[in-house]
Amino acid sequence: MSNLQMGPIESRFADIIWQNEPISSSSLAKYSLEQLGWKKTTSYTVLKRLCDKGIFQNIKGTVTSLISKQEFYSLQSEKFVEEAFHGSLPAFLTAFTARKSLTSEEVDHLRSIIAEYDKQ
Repeated sequence: MSNLQMGPIESRFADIIWQNEPISSSSLAKYSLEQLGWKKTTSYTVLKRLCDKGIFQNIKGTVTSLISKQEFYSLQSEKFVEEAFHGSLPAFLTAFTARKSLTSEEVDHLRSIIAEYDKQ
């Protein structure tokens, strides 16, 4: 699953599914027309592509996810850190904070995550 990818447009389409699942493929086509300006054929083509990638499934016209939005983006984050920083989270955080300051709330949140990890 670590090779799963979506482009920005596919991500917007996936968000429609995640927000409304289970959703009928006809309702998905309707939402896609309203929110993305897509014809039904485009919606079905992208849906098939995402089903082929193993992110969603379409069973008898009902679309559901095979992985949650959080799981998908967690996998993407892990892949990015692995590829760009050789799997080093400290190297990623160093690079990230070199250009963007963390708020005190973000620092506290990170500390609580680390504290929870230490308990394990």
